[in-house]
Amino acid sequence: MTALELRGVSKVYADGASEVHALRNVDLVVQPGELVAVMGPSGSGKSTLLTIAGSLEHPTTGEVLVGGNLLTSMSRNEQARLRRRSIGYVFQDFNLLPGLTAVENVALPLELDGVHAKPAQAAGLQALEELGLADRASRFPDELSGGERQRVAVARAVVGDRHLLLADEPSGALDSINAEAVMRLVHTACRRGVAGVVVTHDAQLASWADRVVFLRDGRVVDQTSPPAGPESLLRSQPRA
Repeated sequence: MTALELRGVSKVYADGASEVHALRNVDLVVQPGELVAVMGPSGSGKSTLLTIAGSLEHPTTGEVLVGGNLLTSMSRNEQARLRRRSIGYVFQDFNLLPGLTAVENVALPLELDGVHAKPAQAAGLQALEELGLADRASRFPDELSGGERQRVAVARAVVGDRHLLLADEPSGALDSINAEAVMRLVHTACRRGVAGVVVTHDAQLASWADRVVFLRDGRVVDQTSPPAGPESLLRSQPRA
């Protein structure tokens, strides 16, 4: 089962008397454990692709499936539950709640989904430990560096049984060292089986991805080939 599938997705916004085509007939398939980078100039539709993939807005035409679930066949409550349980977001500006500690921010999606505070915070602390932030768990966001806040945001995005990670320029506000650290963390999550889609403008950071998709004027204009798996080597062997 694919983690994410976009089938002929288009998005049109009204702009006064005219229309803006943010996405045009986009097809995209992301497998579990695969990290896909999305690149393209400003206004090419990268952020729109993420918000539609995460069910934060609906396509004008086309279909979106997350974990095999067709979003248009789900109610609003079912979509909200899917976002809480299966989809993690990492935003460029972190979107951490200033009145909550790092571990409380990470645990919040679990608590909103009905997990009791104690086990939710235990899971949050484990996620922070995996990212080297256990000693910062009780700090508030304004007591953390930019790199630490972004790592907290990554922990929040992967805590629990998340299957899809969507990141919009997660390293845009960071220096090169912290930017690489964030991409390494996203890459590690994908190696655990999470599917990742990362919007980035940095080709060096995109090199962490298994595949790079290029958007221009709302269209997929090119993409790199996914790496060949072991089965391709078997297929290439001559028969005895």
